[in-house]
Amino acid sequence: MISSKAQIAVIEDDSALRELLVEELETEGYIVSAYPSVEEYQSERPPVDVIVSDIRLPGSSGLSLLEHVNEAGAPALILITAFATVDQAVDALKQGAADFLTKPLDVEHLLLSVQRVLEHRLLKQELTRFKSQQKGPAGLIGQSPAMRKLYHQIERLGTAGGSVLITGESGTGKELVARAIHELSDRRDKPFQAVNCAGIPSELMESEFFGHTQGAFTGAQGKRLGLFKQVDGGTLLLDEIGEMPLALQAKLLRVLQEGTLRAVGSDEEEQVDVRIIAATHQNLEQRVRDGEFREDLFYRLETFSVKVPALRQRGEDVERLAHHFISVYAEKAGKRITDIDTDALDVLYRYRFPGNVRELQNAIERAVTFAQSHHLQVDDLPERMLEVRDPTADTQPHWHTLQAHQDAYIQDVMDHVGGNKKKAAEILGITRRTLYRWLDGQTDQSES
Repeated sequence: MISSKAQIAVIEDDSALRELLVEELETEGYIVSAYPSVEEYQSERPPVDVIVSDIRLPGSSGLSLLEHVNEAGAPALILITAFATVDQAVDALKQGAADFLTKPLDVEHLLLSVQRVLEHRLLKQELTRFKSQQKGPAGLIGQSPAMRKLYHQIERLGTAGGSVLITGESGTGKELVARAIHELSDRRDKPFQAVNCAGIPSELMESEFFGHTQGAFTGAQGKRLGLFKQVDGGTLLLDEIGEMPLALQAKLLRVLQEGTLRAVGSDEEEQVDVRIIAATHQNLEQRVRDGEFREDLFYRLETFSVKVPALRQRGEDVERLAHHFISVYAEKAGKRITDIDTDALDVLYRYRFPGNVRELQNAIERAVTFAQSHHLQVDDLPERMLEVRDPTADTQPHWHTLQAHQDAYIQDVMDHVGGNKKKAAEILGITRRTLYRWLDGQTDQSES
């Protein structure tokens, strides 16, 4: 199947060898084009999957093709030379060459190399396609049961039209959820604006939200539109709404109920059409009981509510997110980091992530920065993830390994379900394959 579709370019100035390579590759079913120099290949630039090129050529060296091999969609490059050194081969492979072969050329070896390179290329394409399918609305990543439930809620809230309250721990991605709701609504072509209520001084908050007239207060040298008017017709995310002063909460409630506002210093009511999405990591019901949040505003916002799950509740989404962040930060750093070692991944699974997705993102960014290989290693991760303190210790501090905590937790779950691995995997939010791997790890350690 690969042979029937793959296109190969051969760049070789030795006509006899060039014809031999074309014949052998075409016999394998490949579509082959041949060129005596890099310049002639570049003048045509046919869409090919693999380039097989000699290094020593008239004009540009085959090594010049390395400048483009890391570009998106670029063909893989197999280099051939009669004058190879170990350093030269290593350097070419570091720069992105798929393989490095020496003359006299073993044709069977070349054909195996081409097949291997094409299979690897196909695997990368499938992996890219697979990863793209792991994204939910607005680029949210994850396919755990908790996230699939969230996606369903987002789709329903997108068309609901009313105000929305998003709750969840810090770092779970509440703003991304708000953007997803906006993008699925009939306001998607209108502005979306996020504002952190905790980041605005209380004395400026009313003007920031509702605007002011010229001379409304000292320093108000001109009329200013507030955030509500700036996003008229769109969606306004009020992040950390629990930090909004009570006086301003009353004005917000009026906007929600009447669709009108009054700028600071103005006597006129203005119509405004804004969908409010509020977000908080706080317990608003408790703040209502403490007299720090208006009960009527809470119930107005809480009509449509959604809770974003913590990362520790999302099972194998940890791996999906880790791969996503590796791709993002490796590209930014110009590094060829493609994966994460099993041991490092196990550390991520065991860690509780109090900072949720944001903490994982920062950890992967750090790991990519310090990584010395094409795979992230355990030592690349922050030290806090490698050890956790025993929460039951009340005298001399004692530290247990993450492995010990994981083993104890898994055993508790297994006991609870009477050893039923399928049920245990569902509770843990992982696949049975991962559970078997963890259980095998327990056995190996107990026998050592």
